[in-house]
Amino acid sequence: MFDATILWSWAEFAVRWLHVIAGIAWIGSSFYFIALDLGLRKAPDLPQGVHGEEWQVHGGGFYHIQKYLVAPERLPDHLIWFKWESYTTWLSGFAMLVLVYYFGADLFLVDPTVLDMPSWLAILISLFSLGLGWLAYDRICKSPFGEDNTKLMLLLYLILVVLAFAYTHIFSGRAAFVHLGAITATVMSANVFFIIIPNQKIVVEDLKAGRVPDAKYGKIAKQRSTHNNYLTLPVVFLMLSNHYPLAFAGDWNWVIASLVFLMGVTIRHYFNTLHASDFPKKGPIWTWGATALLFAAIVWLSMAPLYDADEGWEESALSPASQRFAEAEGFEEAVDIVMGNCSMCHSPEPGWEGITAPPKGVKLVTQSDVARHAPEIYLQAGVTHAMPPGRANFMAPEDRASLVRWYRAGAEG
Repeated sequence: MFDATILWSWAEFAVRWLHVIAGIAWIGSSFYFIALDLGLRKAPDLPQGVHGEEWQVHGGGFYHIQKYLVAPERLPDHLIWFKWESYTTWLSGFAMLVLVYYFGADLFLVDPTVLDMPSWLAILISLFSLGLGWLAYDRICKSPFGEDNTKLMLLLYLILVVLAFAYTHIFSGRAAFVHLGAITATVMSANVFFIIIPNQKIVVEDLKAGRVPDAKYGKIAKQRSTHNNYLTLPVVFLMLSNHYPLAFAGDWNWVIASLVFLMGVTIRHYFNTLHASDFPKKGPIWTWGATALLFAAIVWLSMAPLYDADEGWEESALSPASQRFAEAEGFEEAVDIVMGNCSMCHSPEPGWEGITAPPKGVKLVTQSDVARHAPEIYLQAGVTHAMPPGRANFMAPEDRASLVRWYRAGAEG
């Protein structure tokens, strides 16, 4: 039997898997080359034009690596370009944004309690902010202000704080965190596509033409690469946060997001300093203490009330798609099943010990909630036995069958 919901879920899974694989490849190569660059050492017998060298051992073999500050006199026959990891990561990430947040805008993107707006407007704001974010960042970097890296990084951080505040007052908490990660990842990938790779191609063309390449292109590319290095860990945190409502669903979520970027700086500063130090390798231990304090502050902020006392218990307007499920045959029975099996955890104040917030930010305490989350209920508790989990699972097979019949009646309506 053809089931579009199940196929759509598998499509999301496939794209997410691709996104993770590409992200691992991109982050891995990025971290490796930053460590390599910082670990280069001078030697008296280096060839002309070589900035430094490093010896490495891995997999039973020894590697002797040399870096040319500008370029070698002759272009090698085999030159490997590291760019597709970045492009694939962004393209698959954007595909995830479309599949989950654009097609599921009523559920994941728009939160009427934050800002009530039509889905099409929320999608336009999303697209516009991603493009504007890159253009503003690129213009600042190319301005005279961008010549001072310290001042530039401070300004960029302040802009990220403003973005965190703005996103959390436009989109749902989950979508705000994902968009903050998406705009950062867009900047990182655009750095590769518009700056780093084109600058490297200019150097290659100069070599082919017999000209001496200008060192400024390498300097510019290095600045953007350094930015990418410090932004990587916050992006990973923000993308994982959609599984943890304690991060995105609190009153101080924008402050939490801002502190995450500081943690990325402290962690990368430790490893960057470690890689740049002489043997024996040492890094600034204080950065781990600073990171722990920042994380403790995040945990403390997450303990603020996630919802007002009465919030989430009132009925709210449904989209046309959700309204079909509210009017479908078997809806009242489905509501009774959900209330009896799911609401004790999926409520503003979960009743299960150890759960302090509704899992994944999903509340199932009203009829509107059940209708709005129909696809998730169908997949998690209908066609699969993922929910309720573990020892909390008291749902009878006939109840699951009822949920399936109700959802399919609404999907066909």
